[in-house]
Amino acid sequence: MTEISINNKWKGIILVLLAAIFWGIAGTLAQYLFQVKGFNTEWLVVLRLLVAGFLLLLVNYPKERERIWAIWKNKHDVLSLLLFSFVGMLAVQYTYFAAIKHGNAATATVLQYLSPIIILAYIVGKNKKIPSRNEAISVLLAIIGTVLLVTHGQITQLSISGPALIWGITSAFALAFYTLQPQKLLARYGSIVVVGWGMLIGGVGFSFIHPPWQFEGTWSISSIASFVFIVIFGTLLAFYFYLESFRYVKPTVASVLACVEPFAASVLSVIFLNVVFGFPEWIGTLCILSTLFIASRKERAEEMNEKTN
Repeated sequence: MTEISINNKWKGIILVLLAAIFWGIAGTLAQYLFQVKGFNTEWLVVLRLLVAGFLLLLVNYPKERERIWAIWKNKHDVLSLLLFSFVGMLAVQYTYFAAIKHGNAATATVLQYLSPIIILAYIVGKNKKIPSRNEAISVLLAIIGTVLLVTHGQITQLSISGPALIWGITSAFALAFYTLQPQKLLARYGSIVVVGWGMLIGGVGFSFIHPPWQFEGTWSISSIASFVFIVIFGTLLAFYFYLESFRYVKPTVASVLACVEPFAASVLSVIFLNVVFGFPEWIGTLCILSTLFIASRKERAEEMNEKTN
């Protein structure tokens, strides 16, 4: 295995971890905006998409000008982009925020991170082969770690309302679709073009359902800072990093590593809310972080086999 391939692999892992950390913080801040500042879920979603998508395309327009417009010249790619924008980008954001609104960031995260199981089941069914031992162990550890972190090890006390359960499970399927569907588009046009248009199209389409000028909530310094972080870091950079990581690691690996998101949310609680990590939380952290090394080992073994063959 060459030094370049090792560097690329770790670049992909770092991109996924950054995306997960930003998502974890953004989810916590979104709960703060919904439950403390009275923000409307639909408004936050539509503004998040419109602003982040516009900024991403605008900032990168001088460098990506040709590819930004080239994606509209192929009818098949246009249909694929529209599908990604609404069923992937818009769906994964709205369902997750709706789950937070009807429950909380912790339970929403638990349900959304059923997506690695959905992805693995899809790939197993498509390829008609039994998952490897490493894949099965990674998914199991990711789910166990996530549940331990957000329930503090008291599984029976995880209370989920009906709407939160439905939105959370829907969010898991949306994230799985978001991860798997845009592979060909990413290969042809790159993450900037696909993510930028996906956000902007999703935001414009959702504006017909909830216009961006229909605002509910209370503005303050903290709510402004939270909104800015959610848009820039929790949306623009996080979704770009996540899809960009597919150039270096497989979607199945990325989806498992992204389970670091609840760990990020927990660390935020420790730092700013004085929450103490107990034994279950540390076990959960160990489970989640161990998936990183399992994924890394699997990638290395596959590269060695390809090199040998």
